[in-house]
Amino acid sequence: MKNVNETPQIDKVIVAIGIGSLSTRKSQKDFSELQDNLATITGQYPRMILSKQAISNFKLREGLPVMLQVTLRKGMAYDFLWRLTSLVLPRVRDFSGLSSKNFDRQANYNLGLPNYGIFPELAIEDVTIPAGIQVTIVPTTNKKDHAKALLKSIGFIFKD
Repeated sequence: MKNVNETPQIDKVIVAIGIGSLSTRKSQKDFSELQDNLATITGQYPRMILSKQAISNFKLREGLPVMLQVTLRKGMAYDFLWRLTSLVLPRVRDFSGLSSKNFDRQANYNLGLPNYGIFPELAIEDVTIPAGIQVTIVPTTNKKDHAKALLKSIGFIFKD
């Protein structure tokens, strides 16, 4: 932020589904269901992220698919966050608020959900491959207290 009176905004929202363990299975090589479901959730077709290096402990070779990722900006980002706070998070079992410890050094907020099937855009029969989803919210500020106040104003509920 260049001006001290400037209010922080959401720069982008990154939504990702990890598929590393699915790519090592011999039976599961088609990720079209995950791609279609992530496109339905976000309104944007995801891109495939490939591994940059081989890790033998994870049976991962260089160039294998690791995750599907979507970057949302401007209106689409705010729309996704509205649906996340008002429709998805209340559907999470035993939800008592989000942790304030999920901010990183650049004041980005990272949120992980164990199952992407709780999004209301998806029907129950659409989700046959269980996978978690990670949401990274990138604000225009790099101060954690400013970013937390921004997320509270959007509708996020924090425990502490």
